[in-house]
Formats: sequence, C-alpha cells, structure tokens
Amino acid sequence: MISRHSILRPEVLAWWSSTNKPGLLADFILGSQDGLVNVLGVILGVAIASNDFTIVLAGGLAATFAESISMGAVAYTTTLARRDHYLAELEREKREMRDVPEQEQAEIRQILKRWGFTGKDVESIKDQIVSKPEAMLEIMMSYELHLAPVSKVQARNSALLVGIAAIVGSIIPLVPFVLMQHEIMTAIVAAIIVSAIILFAIGWYKARATVGRPGRSGLQMALIGTASALAGFAIAYLVGGGVGA
Repeated sequence: MISRHSILRPEVLAWWSSTNKPGLLADFILGSQDGLVNVLGVILGVAIASNDFTIVLAGGLAATFAESISMGAVAYTTTLARRDHYLAELEREKREMRDVPEQEQAEIRQILKRWGFTGKDVESIKDQIVSKPEAMLEIMMSYELHLAPVSKVQARNSALLVGIAAIVGSIIPLVPFVLMQHEIMTAIVAAIIVSAIILFAIGWYKARATVGRPGRSGLQMALIGTASALAGFAIAYLVGGGVGA
C-alpha cells in the first residue's frame, strides 16, 4: 500500500509513469512472432508449390525484409499516434484542472478510495496532491485515463527493435531449407517443428517475465502461430494440386 507520506515522492511518481510503457519485451515478441509466422507461411506455400530451393530462398528473403520494414513502420506510426493522443489528453486534463477544479478533485478522491484510503486521510492526501499541480496531472493521466507518456525517441527505438526482431524471427524457418537444400519435404517438416519450438519458447519466456502460466502461454503461442502458418501451406497445396490437375 502506498502511504500518505510517500505518495508524492518523485520515485513513486516516476514508477507510476513507467508502469504502462510498452517494454522492450513486448516489442521484441511482436516483431519476432509476426516475422516468424508470416515468413513460415510464405515459404511453406512456396516450397509446396515450387519444390525449388532457389525460389523458396528468394521468396523467404523477400518476405523477411518486406515484413521487417512493414512491422518497423507500423511500430513507428503507432507509437507516434500514441504520443499525439497522450499530448492531446494532457492538454485537455490541464484545461479541466483549471476550469472545473471541483470535478477534478472529486476524481482524485475516487482514486484514493480505490487505493484503500478512507476518512480524513482522503482529504489530507487529496489536498497534498492538489497543492502540487504537476503531481496531480501525472496521477490523473496514469490513474484516471490510464495513459503513459511517450517520448520522442520511443517511436524510433520501438521501430528499430520491432524491425530487427522481425528479421530474427523470419530467419528461423529459413534455416532448415538452407541446411537441407535437396530435401524440400524434410525441410518443410523441420521448419514447422523448429518454428513451433521457438514460438513455445517465446510464449514461455513472456509468461515468465510478466504474468501467467509459462507452459500454457508457450503452448498457446505455438499452436496459434503454427496454425496460422499452416493455413498458407494448405492454400498453396490446394492451389498447386489444382494447377497440376
């Protein structure tokens, strides 16, 4: 429980500000999972349709770099949009603190009550917060609107990490084809197995680093990712069979 004596300490406010920031782990998982699943689906489809290593490699590499650039761009624009939204809400909150202070103070009381403060403590702590407008603004942004600040460099960093992670994830299903150039069907099976193992590991680690059951999280990610990739495999198989007929 946050005490009335520590509620305005700078380190506490800094912690509040950081709790909703998307972490490096989230960006890495987003890029690596998406890159792996999408490229796996592409190369499985190309492999079953062409049975040609050169075509599989060319299609896989093309998908790898297209995916990484696309994912990085999406991460960049999405983060900028979050920053714009945060700044707009920040200005609106400042206006409300200036124009309707009674309403804002009532919202502070509700937040404090949710934290377990009662009676005179609510008014005492509320008065402390109101006396420090910057602290009040941070609390309102974090605990009324559930928004966290987004720095200017965060969009660039997120784009780089997501893009690099997408490349790393995309390369994984390509490795079996490089090692087994003349055994396409064996490479297909190996790519599916290796990708499922990596997806399981990503899901397991995500649950270990955050919350949840590692085994269940890993299994869910492996099943969903593999099923998504196999959809492309199935479509290419059906189309290839139809063409061959």
